[in-house]
Amino acid sequence: MTFPADLRYTTSHEWVRVESGVATVGITDHAQAELGDVVYLDLPKPGRACTAGIAVAVIESVKAASDIYAPLSGEVIESNKEAAENTGLVNADPYGAGWLFKMRPADPTAITSLLDAAAYQAHIGQ
Repeated sequence: MTFPADLRYTTSHEWVRVESGVATVGITDHAQAELGDVVYLDLPKPGRACTAGIAVAVIESVKAASDIYAPLSGEVIESNKEAAENTGLVNADPYGAGWLFKMRPADPTAITSLLDAAAYQAHIGQ
């Protein structure tokens, strides 16, 4: 299982990468492994306002359906249509092609309140 050091993490198993004021969001390798094969994604539409900690998407696997929570407050600017059409990308490449949505954070510095890789690993007992 991988935990890239350049990302920030939530206790609800989302990861975030902020570049040039845009936050890319996905689920962690740990989360996709726990879910099993992802079969459906209901991703937020561009323009949707998000509040940190509030559900903005749904991911369904062969085992369960789970909410995806906004890690930061802001506005969705893009959803990963490719992952929605080929849900296996979330399992195969959760930190790359399997990202879920991009957002413009209301406060880009809020990312510092999220877990770093070591804290996330401790959170999941790894």
